[in-house]
Amino acid sequence: MENNQSCIRVFADKVQIDNCRKILQTNDKAFSQLSGLLALAGNEVRLKILFLLEEENELYPCDLSDILGMSIPAVSQHLRKMKDGNIVQTRRSGQTIFYSLKPEHLEILKPFFKHISKQSLKTQTV
Repeated sequence: MENNQSCIRVFADKVQIDNCRKILQTNDKAFSQLSGLLALAGNEVRLKILFLLEEENELYPCDLSDILGMSIPAVSQHLRKMKDGNIVQTRRSGQTIFYSLKPEHLEILKPFFKHISKQSLKTQTV
């Protein structure tokens, strides 16, 4: 343990502290990936886009532009950030590029989307 702690306590559980440090160190990459995902999804527009991609499987930027009432360049900028962050993937069909959510992120995001859907149902029944 480090001596520069400002906490005053009778007993510090060194084993617990060491175990917790080990857990954090072992899962460092997972924390980094989740943090990046949540940072990108933390923007309301990007969260809406991710929700729509999960609902519809894939969408074209023009469709997202119409749905969100935003310009195509603004939507494209959000999609680019998510593609650079490795959250979405693309599929080309001729000149058209479709975006979809990467399956490995669905497991993390699905509970958030489920919460949003539940809130929507509550609002509709009130």
